[in-house]
Amino acid sequence: MKVFCCQHDIAWENPTPNHARVRSLLQAAAIPPGSLVLLPEMFACGFSLNVPAIAEGPERTTESFVASLARELGIYLLAGVVHHGAQDRGRNVAVVYSPTGVEVARYIKTQPFAPGGEATAYEAGTGPILFSWGDCRVAPFICYDLRFPEIQRPAARAGARLMTFIASWPTARTAHWVKLLQARAIENQCWVAGVNRVGTDPQFHYSGRSLIVNHQGEIVADAGETEGVIGAEIDLAAMDAYRSDKPFLADMRADFVPARTL
Repeated sequence: MKVFCCQHDIAWENPTPNHARVRSLLQAAAIPPGSLVLLPEMFACGFSLNVPAIAEGPERTTESFVASLARELGIYLLAGVVHHGAQDRGRNVAVVYSPTGVEVARYIKTQPFAPGGEATAYEAGTGPILFSWGDCRVAPFICYDLRFPEIQRPAARAGARLMTFIASWPTARTAHWVKLLQARAIENQCWVAGVNRVGTDPQFHYSGRSLIVNHQGEIVADAGETEGVIGAEIDLAAMDAYRSDKPFLADMRADFVPARTL
């Protein structure tokens, strides 16, 4: 089983060239059928708070593109899209489509990026989900979720073997991105794939560094700072053997009481 990350520069609030760029990159990558491929957060428009301008309309143009490309390439395609939510706010969503172009999963970002105004423009999701990719249970997350390990812990308890993070993570905090992806892999004894964008938008610069990390926190693939596609074989047998030999997950507790001030 192979997972791939496609990192690209994103034209601001303009889906058409972004769709074309992603199709070109993935077609050139010769990705094996049945693989899981990740596209960045809001890959078709950039990390914008202008919900009325970028949210999917009734025709769901970007989702239709994702479904069509998944079917064309025979892959599972996970991508970030924007939908209308309640009370004039949006929803920052990760959608997954199968090689037949059928929706497999839909996850709403649990932790909007409040310091950047996202919590005002977007409503929060209610927590993690898991979907099946062959024999692998996958838990998708979005960007700022990465800073909150308590969001990933329920997914680990539910049997996640791969956690994915689609992001628009600024260059200024690249070191955090790398270390946190490794930390999530180590503490949950699972594979982790994180895809980030490159380029600039009206507020930030992005340096990519999409990563695939194994169950011991070792970086298996690193996309660097330019556009491109990286991939790696997910060795579930080695992960299961490691978990069996070092059953740290079995010691997880969910019965802690809130911290007390003494």
